[in-house]
Amino acid sequence: MTFTEKHYKILTILADGDFHSGTELSSALNISRAAIWKYLHSFADSGLEIIALSGKGYKLDRAIELLSDSQIKAELNQQTSALLSTLEIHSQIESTNSYLVECAKSESSLGRVCFAESQTGGRGRRGRQWVSPFGANIYLSLLWQFENGFSAISGLSLAVGVAVVRALSDMGVKNIGLKWPNDIFWQDKKLGGILIEVSGESGGDCSAVIGLGLNLYLPEKETSTITQPWTDLERIIGTHNYSRNQLASLLLNHLLPIVASFENDTFAAYLQEWRSYDCMQGKAVAIYIGQQQFDGVVAGIDDNGMLLLENKQGEIKTFASGEVSFRQS
Repeated sequence: MTFTEKHYKILTILADGDFHSGTELSSALNISRAAIWKYLHSFADSGLEIIALSGKGYKLDRAIELLSDSQIKAELNQQTSALLSTLEIHSQIESTNSYLVECAKSESSLGRVCFAESQTGGRGRRGRQWVSPFGANIYLSLLWQFENGFSAISGLSLAVGVAVVRALSDMGVKNIGLKWPNDIFWQDKKLGGILIEVSGESGGDCSAVIGLGLNLYLPEKETSTITQPWTDLERIIGTHNYSRNQLASLLLNHLLPIVASFENDTFAAYLQEWRSYDCMQGKAVAIYIGQQQFDGVVAGIDDNGMLLLENKQGEIKTFASGEVSFRQS
């Protein structure tokens, strides 16, 4: 479905999870009750479930916390506020990353941030779909300009992973792991992913769009296309122990300073911390590069953030990229 302003206004009323009468909704939107019913009926295509009860009205099957520009900005520290140039929140968008990639073609921007309540074409690595139900998770992208080309931001996705772990730790989430090169894990299950898309000159100015998808609540009915073990924040810490807006602020408080200083600091500033979160060390994995498969045991990462794999012959091979899957020893 396509979200309109009226769809979003209805959801701002229903977000509390309580019953609201058709008369109340009709009055708030200044449209007929029949029109309200049509809008509510259309939500079925978005993954949102509306409960209707005679004499009480309508409610969402669960309360949702809509993202708020003012609430997010209110929790930003002084440094982050200075680095943030633009904050956008879309009720629906194809992809936060795709949107900022297009923006990067026509502007040089530092600190442009885009959140979305839902994505119709959310993307993970290698073009995979990123499941993006409305009002449930974090879909975030950041556009930043770098001066010294692609090589100067080598290891950026690993440093972004460190920022995410720091933000989750601030919320009291423990035992978060990082899976090379860009996944957020908890107890061998995927909690989130990072997707960085770079454009520009290899030795000059380049733009990076840094995308983050983080699972806060994934309805079971939305997960049929997910092909690997997954989890979400509710399964880890419970239903009422986090705020989407607070987490959005914490992510920006950690993410923006790291991105802004990365060309000077380089990945070396985050190497040891990343290693402390490494959930692949000593694990048997398969690495896929195109049609080739490499099996071995992960021996950590080198000082440049490349993956080290020990094969059966005891040889250490180095990988700058690749698709990594855990396997049985």
